[in-house]
Order: sequence, then structure tokens, then C-alpha cells
Amino acid sequence: MNNLLIKELRLGIHPVSYLLPVLFGALMLIPAWLYFLVPLYFCFITVPNMFGGYKSQNDLMFTKMLPVSRNEMVKARIAVVIILELLHLGFAAIFGLISTKLYPNLIYYFFAPSFSFFGLCFVMMGIFNLIFFTMYYKTAYKYGAATFTSVAAAVLFAVAAEWLSIANEEVFNLFKGSGADSIATQITILAAGIAIFATFTVIAYNIANKKFEKVEI
Repeated sequence: MNNLLIKELRLGIHPVSYLLPVLFGALMLIPAWLYFLVPLYFCFITVPNMFGGYKSQNDLMFTKMLPVSRNEMVKARIAVVIILELLHLGFAAIFGLISTKLYPNLIYYFFAPSFSFFGLCFVMMGIFNLIFFTMYYKTAYKYGAATFTSVAAAVLFAVAAEWLSIANEEVFNLFKGSGADSIATQITILAAGIAIFATFTVIAYNIANKKFEKVEI
């Protein structure tokens, strides 16, 4: 499993993909921007390029010739995506913290870079994983429909979250009002978001693993 993961990290991913978390994370420095776009760029750009590369290189056939199980193939591929997602969110959080220090009195119309915002980002990425992997592993080859559907779901979640934070008074207070000043509330939302991300990703792995067992290679 470890060797397969190393193979994915070294051969399956273009080196530029390791720079993108830093480049996209730096967008958090734009004052009062629509910060949901920062993790969404991973879904828009990195994932299609990754899985397009796997398809063009016939990576599935190559990996099948290695002494690894199908379960390990799925686990390693999902693990690589999770690592990249965490890199994107991690650098976004670092630059988000810098942004709050640079603009301490800024008025945010959209979500500010806070613990609760990143909790929502984890939920969004969990939704993306759940839909993408369960659709992709129907064939483990075709990625277009899976990418489009999962990206659409992630975008809808982001739009709904932003709209509710503006239109609904309770949600507004939770994320931008009194809740924004409560560290306990912020940490609770972040922890809940991480838990949902982990749950959705584990569910995606289990479903993907069962579907991949039925795929003829």
C-alpha cells in the first residue's frame, strides 16, 4: 500500500499540482473575496487534470499489473486526492490567517476566512468526494460525468451557504454575527465539518471499492 501511494504521488501527479495549493491559497489575500472559490479551484482544475492524465497514460492497466489488490488501488487513489485536498485547505487557512491580520477592519459581504468557514469547506469537499468517487469507479476510467456532477454539487453547496448566510438571520448570526466572536462556536463548526468530510469520504471509499470489484479491466 505504501509503495502504491508513493507511486501515485511521484508518477500519477504532475509536479505543478504540488504548487497549486500555494498559488490558489494566496487568493485568500484578496480582500473580502468569494473565498469558496479557493478550494473549488481544486475541483475545477486539479482533479480533471489528474484523472485525465491517468486516462491518457493508461494508468489503470499499468497499476493492475502490479502485485496489488483492487482494494489497495482504490485506497491509494483516494488517499492521494485527500492529501491534495488537505494541502489546498491548509494553505488556504494559512493565507486566510494572514489576510485577517492584513485587513483587521474589513467588512465581509461573503464568508470571512474563519474556523467556521473552513468547516463549511470540509463539508463541501466531502460532498465532492462522495459524488465523484462513487461515479468514477463505475468504470475507473471515465471521469467527465463524475467531475461535472461532483463540481456542480460542490458549487451548489457553496452558493446555498453564501445565500443562507445573507438571507437567514440565524445563519447570519452563527457565522457573521455573535457566533463569529465565539471561538467555541467556531471550533465546533470546524470539528463538525471535518467529521462530515471524513464520514462522506469513508462512505465514498466503501461504495467505490464495491463498484470497482465489478469493473472488467
